[in-house]
Amino acid sequence: MSKNKLIILILFSTFFIIATINFMSEQEHHDIPKEIESEVDKALEYYPQLDSTYIEFKFKKNIKKSTMQARPTFGSFFRSKKNRRYVILISEKFKISDKEFKTVDMPSDIFIGWIGHELGHILDYQNRSNLNLVWFGINYLLSQNHIIEAERAADSFAVNQGMESYILKTKDFILNNADINQTYKDRIKRYYLSPEEIMELVKEREHLLQAN
Repeated sequence: MSKNKLIILILFSTFFIIATINFMSEQEHHDIPKEIESEVDKALEYYPQLDSTYIEFKFKKNIKKSTMQARPTFGSFFRSKKNRRYVILISEKFKISDKEFKTVDMPSDIFIGWIGHELGHILDYQNRSNLNLVWFGINYLLSQNHIIEAERAADSFAVNQGMESYILKTKDFILNNADINQTYKDRIKRYYLSPEEIMELVKEREHLLQAN
């Protein structure tokens, strides 16, 4: 083998090894069930900041008053902000007009929007100290106003990441679905950004981009 061919072979082998390590590293950071992998991957495309953040997406039989829930793992409170681990719990089923449906059967864009909102929570958590996160959790359990603040913040993060079309489709799916319980619709209206508020955020984002 000539010297030039040997150099090319070494360079190619090195590139392949580095690419494989990077791919494996990225996969290890995101633990995703196969049946929702394409939707979760699509949502994650809008959050490059979370590429190296460990997130487990995990199905749960039932989540009280919610379809999905993002939170730090318990062990994360003993880690630095950079090394925290998070889990997004996904209810196996959701109800429409007292009928149960599998969450995985939800329309793809709606599911992406829902995941995008939960990733907004994680982006919010990343900016908080461990002590602040503890107080955040306590306040979330005790204060309705804090729930509103937290959920609207997650919506805002998702919109600022460019996910407004998915977030709007998710809200439309809930608010304009005649079969969904009015109590649940009222909860969404109270705690989350309205479609009008989302469009205002989009205008503000575009104005800032043009100014820069």
